[in-house]
Amino acid sequence: MSSDISVFDIFKIGIGPSSSHTVGPMKAALRFVNALVKKGLDLDSVGAVEIDLFSSLAWTGKGHGIERALVLGLSGEAPESVDNLRAQNIFDLARQQGRLHLLGKRKISFDLNRHIHFLRQQSLPLHPNGMSFRAYGPGELLIFQQNYYSIGGGFVVDDGGGAKIGERATGPLSFSSGQELLELCIREKIKISALMACKEEAWLSRAEVQQGLGKIWQTMQECVKNGLAETGVLPGATQLSRRAPETYKKLLAIKEKRGAYFVPDPLEVLDWVNLYALAVNEENASGGRVVTAPTNGAAGIIPAVLLYYRRFCAGATDQGILDFLLTAGAVGILYKKNASISGAEVGCQGEVGVACSMAAAGLTEVLGGSIWQVENAAEIAMEHNLGLTCDPVGGLVQIPCIERNAMGAIKAINASRLALMGDGHHQVSLDKVIKTMRDTGLDMQSKYKETSTGGLAVNVTEC
Repeated sequence: MSSDISVFDIFKIGIGPSSSHTVGPMKAALRFVNALVKKGLDLDSVGAVEIDLFSSLAWTGKGHGIERALVLGLSGEAPESVDNLRAQNIFDLARQQGRLHLLGKRKISFDLNRHIHFLRQQSLPLHPNGMSFRAYGPGELLIFQQNYYSIGGGFVVDDGGGAKIGERATGPLSFSSGQELLELCIREKIKISALMACKEEAWLSRAEVQQGLGKIWQTMQECVKNGLAETGVLPGATQLSRRAPETYKKLLAIKEKRGAYFVPDPLEVLDWVNLYALAVNEENASGGRVVTAPTNGAAGIIPAVLLYYRRFCAGATDQGILDFLLTAGAVGILYKKNASISGAEVGCQGEVGVACSMAAAGLTEVLGGSIWQVENAAEIAMEHNLGLTCDPVGGLVQIPCIERNAMGAIKAINASRLALMGDGHHQVSLDKVIKTMRDTGLDMQSKYKETSTGGLAVNVTEC
């Protein structure tokens, strides 16, 4: 049976700093232990677990907190529900005492240096983000082994599911290209957000769809709020200070001083959009709770543009928020099906570029754009992100990732404005730009794809 992708596959609640290097490995580890149990193997028979990390995961995994993620997954924790305080206690037990509890039950020795292997020069066949898990029984006998791939945005597949990126059955409103999406909207005489709502209701009730989207939006707002309140230095060798709280104070002071007697700076709204994006991505960099949208490294763009819509656009409504997410999700599905949202596979154009394209589409939809203008906005946004590399300094989702989200949010707003000024007709289709992004990613050297072996990562000296 063919499978499809839901909006709730594109938007997932998890923890930072990376959907590929944190959320994916955590899910893979949990899936491995659950698979072991499903095989009928008794947890009490497991004496040790070893994990091999390949290629991109090996190069930048430590900076992305991959060891913590693996420990949590093996311990039975899931990204969408783990409590950060409990998570830290579980990881400290493994790091300091060299042990963990499989699924929270079976105590085994687990030494980070001895049981997790970083194989930078090796790779598994399906994707740069490959992992191999092995469980050993009495006498160091191998009793179970499984490979997994973290293919971007928190999606995880195994050796038998490399082509399966969705878990839901296809329906009459499924689409695989932007052209098919437009044709469905024309046939049904509805906008993209309405089509997506109907599509989701094939799997969930209308109330469940609305509640799920509402929870996504609420989590995004909480992430911004936390990012504005938390101060200090972000984890990692770069010792990067949080900027959002101080920026927030400055903007509030400007607003208070201006009063009613000064003409506001016409570009001040950009400062607020920048602020929202910085707040989210500083929270992500600290390992806080974020919405993968469609990845963690690009998690600040859609919340920032949504807050721009809600706070600065006349006529903004709560329903508009849901329509924005549905439309953005449709565009995210197109990239996931036809290209990639993995920085390790296609560079940052697959993360920030895709989030920018999704946000531009969502904003255009809720500002009254036609289906052709929505498609045009998504195309414009990606067209001007083509070739964007993923070269995080120190292997951390901080430089240039945090500021890059702010730039991506501004670019999404401008792409929407450009599209709304036109009539929807344009030379380059969204399908063509998605194919171009995919081809560009395949041609890109591996040192520019989340390995921290090129670009800024080697030209910036860590402090």
